[in-house]
Amino acid sequence: MKKYLLIALFLIFQISFGQNNTTTYYFIRHAEKVDASKNPDLSTVGFERARLYDNIFAEIKFDAIYSTDYKRTLQTVTPIAATQKIAIKLYEPKTLSIESFKKENVGKKVLIVGHSNSIPNFVNQIINEKIYSDIADATFGNLYIVVVCDDKINHQLLKLR
Repeated sequence: MKKYLLIALFLIFQISFGQNNTTTYYFIRHAEKVDASKNPDLSTVGFERARLYDNIFAEIKFDAIYSTDYKRTLQTVTPIAATQKIAIKLYEPKTLSIESFKKENVGKKVLIVGHSNSIPNFVNQIINEKIYSDIADATFGNLYIVVVCDDKINHQLLKLR
């Protein structure tokens, strides 16, 4: 009985105190777009993917949602933001200070939506390694998850359909 009590106390301690130092980032590329113009809308398939992302992230309570200021990224993340009743914060990948971004989001669950070249670069900057390359033009289902706990960083790439 004492063994189970100690395990329960340990888990409570981890949950109570460990979460403050854990930051989880979820990175996705915008969904499929109608054409290759500078600022296109999502295609029908793209809007379907946006709804799919809303379902995928339904059990995750985000503290912050970031998007670039393009129709395709905003349309990708709007269903999630609406479901969770959270405002979308705009960011500019070329001028974003990674260190400031990390400090602002310590201990939070954060969703970031961007582009085929900016998302892998953003992930690489968060993990302090150059592991991920640009996303192929026809690939729209990459989900990068980065978990930072104190000085430990774990990351993975999930390829969704």
